[in-house]
Amino acid sequence: MCGIFGIVCRRESSLSSDHAARLVKGLLEASKTRGREAAGLAVHNGDAIEVLKQAGSVEDLLANPRFEDLLTRSLDGFDARRKSGKGASLAITGHSRLVTNGFQSNDDNNQPVINRGSVGIHNGIVVNDRAIAGARPQIQLSSEVDSELLVGLLRSEYDECGDLIEAARRTFETIEGSASLSMFFDVLPCLLLATNTGSLFTASDEQSSFVIFASERFILQRLIESQDLRRHFSTLRLRQVTAGHALAIHLDPPDADVDPIVPFDLQRVDSARLNGVFQRAGSAASGGTGRAKVVDLTRRAAGLKRCVRCILPETYPFMDFDAAGVCRYCRNWRRIQVKGPEALRAAVEPYRSSDGSPDVIVAFSGGRDSSYGLHYVKKVLGMNPVAFTYDWGMVTDLARRNQARLCGKLGVEHILRSADIAKKRRYVRKNVEAWLKQPELGMVTLFTAGDKEFYHYARELRKETGIKLVIFCTGNMIEDTPYKTGLCGIREDDHGMTLTGLSRRNEMALLWYYFKHYLKNPGYWNESLRDTLNAYWQTFVVKDDFLYLFHYLDWREEEIVGTIRREYDWEVATDTTTTWRIGDGTAPFYNYIYQTIAGFTEDEVMLSNMIREGHLTREQAALRAAEYGKPRLPSIREYAQLAGFNCEEALNVINAAPKLY
Repeated sequence: MCGIFGIVCRRESSLSSDHAARLVKGLLEASKTRGREAAGLAVHNGDAIEVLKQAGSVEDLLANPRFEDLLTRSLDGFDARRKSGKGASLAITGHSRLVTNGFQSNDDNNQPVINRGSVGIHNGIVVNDRAIAGARPQIQLSSEVDSELLVGLLRSEYDECGDLIEAARRTFETIEGSASLSMFFDVLPCLLLATNTGSLFTASDEQSSFVIFASERFILQRLIESQDLRRHFSTLRLRQVTAGHALAIHLDPPDADVDPIVPFDLQRVDSARLNGVFQRAGSAASGGTGRAKVVDLTRRAAGLKRCVRCILPETYPFMDFDAAGVCRYCRNWRRIQVKGPEALRAAVEPYRSSDGSPDVIVAFSGGRDSSYGLHYVKKVLGMNPVAFTYDWGMVTDLARRNQARLCGKLGVEHILRSADIAKKRRYVRKNVEAWLKQPELGMVTLFTAGDKEFYHYARELRKETGIKLVIFCTGNMIEDTPYKTGLCGIREDDHGMTLTGLSRRNEMALLWYYFKHYLKNPGYWNESLRDTLNAYWQTFVVKDDFLYLFHYLDWREEEIVGTIRREYDWEVATDTTTTWRIGDGTAPFYNYIYQTIAGFTEDEVMLSNMIREGHLTREQAALRAAEYGKPRLPSIREYAQLAGFNCEEALNVINAAPKLY
């Protein structure tokens, strides 16, 4: 499973800073065989414990300028302490992650984990973590991983008994499963190494002036050979921390004659040997100056600056805030004005049949808006609709079941037009794979280009049936997604729908944006090109003469969802609490991309509009956003399976892609 590694250098060590840096990087490289999905580092310099972690491979972390800055700054500080003869040792511990639980796109789930002022790295799986969390509500968790629970439990035990060995013993007695642990404490100048499996190995010189450790003996052996450590140090001791045992490594021993490495048995009470040696920072015996400050250098979307009125972040396209912290979108928002139900009745009246024959085609995806729209047209307007669905291969089974519910109960004819689904899915796969070679947020919309033939088939069906009126239930301003064109560098100043309201100039700018990125990425020049061009043609060039229901009716989520749930037992998704786009197989995937790289999803855009319209408070919207933003892994994997690309490889690329924050 995951890899644990690290190094401790005492002031007496003759190991140079350059050599120490090579050792850290070598340990990172060697440990990646145990996990390639995230990597991280924690550095304890006596005054602070600095943490840096990120999703992606070890190579991604090594390429991160913040990694080089942290390592260089830490080693320079250590050199200064060595010259002065004062200050603590330098201790570095790191991690290469194989994900077992907790999505790596959320860096809270990656390691090192931080809890209650302690920083820890864990290899293994604690299988009773939920039971422990339930029994110990004082351990507040910010992640989904068992590793944070383990760190929080050990720290809780230490705070209770004040004895490191007893705390470690109690912790390993409580947990079930496997655990090898490396852990720093803000109140204790110490590095704890402990294991119940024996997956920890150390190498040190005879004086223990430096210690390196890793999860496998082979990793240390290879490092010793590649770094030619035996030439620099005449004696090297390579040892295993055997199952059920631990080491406490003091980072600032008060007495030079005291062995800084104290081994102990996790199954036997034997705390006397630590008395007077491992004491809380700031005590007279340790000569400490106080707590070590825990500093998390990891940049997270959760830390983004957000509008004080809505919940849009600083990474949103063309974002700016005024002196009061209000974003430009809130400042420029004009309340939505719809034409009203009476105007709707007047608009549809000329098309109403007098003999009960079908008189309107309702575009019907099975989503919440079109389901409500079909209900409204039939039950409220009293018309005789035909429901029309275009299945392009990414309509979910859930959507199909909801279509069946509505049409069956309303007694509505359902006309289906199916694409060559195998071909459409192949197009999606090729565009996804091209995008993964050069991730570019504005090009994500290519994944849904195949569904735009919905417009074409609606026009064709109008000719085939002779029914002149076609109603679409899309097009409400609250669910508008202007960020999709904004990420293409297009700033639409008009307060209108992004697609149906784009100016001709911006339509051309959008086409130019796509053309440039097709030139940059040859992978897009595949058999889907004609399909993509047709999507642009159907959306922007062909005359739009449909009637949009929510240009006439107020869009109210509670009324819409409440009606279809109550009257038709409309089905919701099992992996999210949002009801938007749950019939669209693509949405979980592209929202994962937006959330990971840009720090927001389309749900946050909708929720912000709901705030502006007075449907929600900012607090309510923030709570919903946190829930809606959780990765929908089952749906993402199903989408990858349908399209035919490797889900895990795609997620690794997305997680490692450069962020907007």
